[in-house]
Amino acid sequence: MRILIVDDEPDIRRIANLALRKLGGHDVIEAENGMDALRLAAEHNPDLVLLDVMMPLMDGPTTLAALKKNLATAHIPVIFLTAKAIHSEVERWRALGAVATFTKPFDPIRLDKDVRAALGRP
Repeated sequence: MRILIVDDEPDIRRIANLALRKLGGHDVIEAENGMDALRLAAEHNPDLVLLDVMMPLMDGPTTLAALKKNLATAHIPVIFLTAKAIHSEVERWRALGAVATFTKPFDPIRLDKDVRAALGRP
C-alpha cells in the first residue's frame, strides 16, 4: 500500500515511516501539515492517510473534511493519530469519515497489523 503520514512531529513521522516500510513493506509519503497533505494526496493518490489531529496551519478534522470534499481524494481512507482519544471526539471524527483513531504513542511493531485490521485487509 501507499500510505501518507501527516504529523507535525518529525519523530512520529520517522517512527511510523520506518515501521510501515520495514515491517509492512509499504510505500510511505510524509507531510508535516494539512496543507501539504492535501497536495500530496492529490498528487500521489495514497491507499491510506494516517493523519494527526492537532497540527498547525490546518488541523486533522479540517484536513479530513477537505480530503472528502475533493473528488480526487474523497475515496482515500483516513485513520486519525491522537494523543487524546476522547470518545465524543472519536465519534465526531468517524462521522466526518475517519475509519479509525489510533492513540499516540502507538506500538511501531503493531502499526502495520493495526492499519490492515482497520482497513479490513489481511
